[in-house]
Amino acid sequence: MLKAWAGVAGESRAALAVGAELVARWSEPHRRYHDLAHLRAVLSAVGLLEGSAADPVAVRLAAWFHDAVYDGRPGWDEERSAQLAQARLPRCGVPPSRVAEVARLVRLTAAHDTVTAGDRDGAVLCDADLAVLGGDGYAAYARAIRQEYAHVPDDLFRRGRAQVLRRLLAVPELYRTPAARELWEERARAAMARELAELSGACGGAAPRR
Repeated sequence: MLKAWAGVAGESRAALAVGAELVARWSEPHRRYHDLAHLRAVLSAVGLLEGSAADPVAVRLAAWFHDAVYDGRPGWDEERSAQLAQARLPRCGVPPSRVAEVARLVRLTAAHDTVTAGDRDGAVLCDADLAVLGGDGYAAYARAIRQEYAHVPDDLFRRGRAQVLRRLLAVPELYRTPAARELWEERARAAMARELAELSGACGGAAPRR
């Protein structure tokens, strides 16, 4: 993983130290889905989609930081992760304008349906983050999300999870980039619809993230 980080952030002593910190964060024992395997998957998906990005380097850096802070607190985690990027990336020699773009992209992942038309970098990052929904491992992903929210009572979790799925299914197009739509849109909608059918129809409760 450090080799992949060095490829985008450089091999200075400071950059390698930041990379080691990020790997340690993504390896925290309480993570069940938002772990190193998820980071690898997002980076791989970015590789498939980065031709649509305006700044592929910023997107890759944002992928590294987008769940670097993860305590199971939607919104709060993304904000803290963005702040971490703002604190660490200048040490790696990343220009201020790119640091700001990385932080903006990290904050976008708190609610993928807020990406605006024409936001090429946001589209690539959010599509890559949601690639799991259209992949072969959807059932394992759903189980891992539940494990990360083991502290939430089952009824509340099911209600919150249903809210998330309904919101994602309500958008006309889940993925913004043409490549992602072709690769994952149909399978993702089918998988989410199946999961939603298994959940309580009740509203409210905790809202676990994607």
